[in-house]
Amino acid sequence: MKKATNASISTSSDLVYDAALVFWRTVTNIFFREVRPRGAFNIPRDGPVIFVAAPHHNQFLDPLLLALEVNRETRRKVQFLIAAKSMKRKAVGFFASMMSSIPVARAADDASPGTGLIYLAENDPCLVLGHGTRFFSEFTPRMQIMLPKSVGASVAEVLEVLSDTELRIKKEFGGDSGKGTVRIREKLQELQNEGKQGLEFKKLPHIDQHEMYQYVYECLKAGGCIGIFPEGGSHDRTDLLPLKAGVSLMALGAMANHPELKVKIVPVGLSYFHASRFRSRAVVEFGSAMDVPQQLVEMFKEGGNNKRTAVAKLLDLVYDGLKTVTLRAPDYDTLMLIQAARRLYRTPGQHLTLGQVVELNKRFLEGYLHFKDEPKVIKLRQDVLKYNRLLRDLGLRDHQVPLAKKSYWKTLGLFFYRFLLLVIWSSLALPGVILNGPIFIAASLISRKKAKEALAASVVKVAGKDVLATWKILISLGAAPVLYGFYAFLATVLAFKVGASLTWKILTPIAVMVALPFIGYAALKFGEAGMDVLKSLRPLFVALVPGQQRYLKRLKEMRLRLSNELVDVINEFGPKIYENFNEVSFFLGTAERYIADRTIVPDSCTFC
Repeated sequence: MKKATNASISTSSDLVYDAALVFWRTVTNIFFREVRPRGAFNIPRDGPVIFVAAPHHNQFLDPLLLALEVNRETRRKVQFLIAAKSMKRKAVGFFASMMSSIPVARAADDASPGTGLIYLAENDPCLVLGHGTRFFSEFTPRMQIMLPKSVGASVAEVLEVLSDTELRIKKEFGGDSGKGTVRIREKLQELQNEGKQGLEFKKLPHIDQHEMYQYVYECLKAGGCIGIFPEGGSHDRTDLLPLKAGVSLMALGAMANHPELKVKIVPVGLSYFHASRFRSRAVVEFGSAMDVPQQLVEMFKEGGNNKRTAVAKLLDLVYDGLKTVTLRAPDYDTLMLIQAARRLYRTPGQHLTLGQVVELNKRFLEGYLHFKDEPKVIKLRQDVLKYNRLLRDLGLRDHQVPLAKKSYWKTLGLFFYRFLLLVIWSSLALPGVILNGPIFIAASLISRKKAKEALAASVVKVAGKDVLATWKILISLGAAPVLYGFYAFLATVLAFKVGASLTWKILTPIAVMVALPFIGYAALKFGEAGMDVLKSLRPLFVALVPGQQRYLKRLKEMRLRLSNELVDVINEFGPKIYENFNEVSFFLGTAERYIADRTIVPDSCTFC
């Protein structure tokens, strides 16, 4: 069988790359309300660098944000590895080429159904047997065989084809732990009870990555920057996926081939506040640059088991680096709990930046996972969940609770004043909203469809939300010129019908095409201001409803009590995991108990 290879690798000029960055900076400034770098001083100003980023929560926006921040701080050019399959898409491939992306062929992208059904030998998990299979004609050594989603889509490399119904794999499915084999045998037993003879499977070609690795080595030798997402594909899980070995092979291979080279690896954490939503926020955090140990390079050169050990050890170092810049919750409920606790944590006079919000989330999660079985922590968790339920019942957000007013007439006056502001901002935004409405609708509908398709094709995604933002932007970029051109055509037809002068007939389509983007941007800003006012109306409305004051009072008292209890728990357990806790106290100053409600400062991030 013919070996699959990477697509041809080409690089764009610096001028084209810079032009692409200007374009994408404009796009990201429109899509995101705020993007903040953190730890940018850790970016090496020269020399070969591999940026290792995680989690990969926003399919094609992740590399853009990283590249934009690196270029803003150092003017350096980052070349990202991208799936060759994505490069074949017209729009994605065009923009990726402008960014000098490096295509990487993936075996899973060329998977095809195999003939017949397979099962495992009774006493040998590495011996695959088949019913109606054609192993001789469909497989060769080094190809891979992939099982269905029902057993985790496990993949194994073919070591030897023994016959049309027997082949041996290099390692058992699911790794050496044996858990994958147990799961497969349980599924096979279920199928046998249903009268089926085995599992369906797919055949994956062997990929020759030699060209891609050689290109990366030469890029690093020239002092360039490589960007990689070591989890592989994008996902929407709360924790990191197992890292692929590619980053280790690149760093060690480059230094083994060029002894004078000193590659640095920079871990990068990407934190989004609702990644798929329009006008959300993001933080790009750069960790300390790591040197590649020379000892591992020497082990890599020796090959065999030493090479595999060196790759694994460097991958562990990379994972440890990523742990310092990423928020990794074991599940969604824990993530929501941590974010709720962070919102309850306040210090008088402090207004949290996005970077501080991310840091607090990380430290709260670390402390919670360490002390989650402590009675005080368990009780605090239960109380925070009760508080969140009461918030949902009243239709409020945490940051709105301190703003609830007790004076009826003042509240009524403020409500009507803000309602008037809402009417004004809405009126100013309405023309742009109507004109751009078809774009918003198309982007929303198509992105949801693409998310469903991505979810169906993946074994790691939870809801496919990682592709939503990407497709919203791509659809908007494609639809906007078409829609604006249609409006320009209609305006020109109208100019001819009313008998306008020749000058106006010529200028009308030009004026419309120039004016529409500005109208759209104005609608964006006016609409954003209107949404902020709209969100502030809910607590005022609740405060005006007869009988709700009792619930609001209870909610405010509960919030104050939880804030104080949280500070007590932090002060008790914090020193046990942070040696310098008393000096930095979660970097915000020594935690103090605050009694008056007025001391609680609203959160700087209303979308968290």
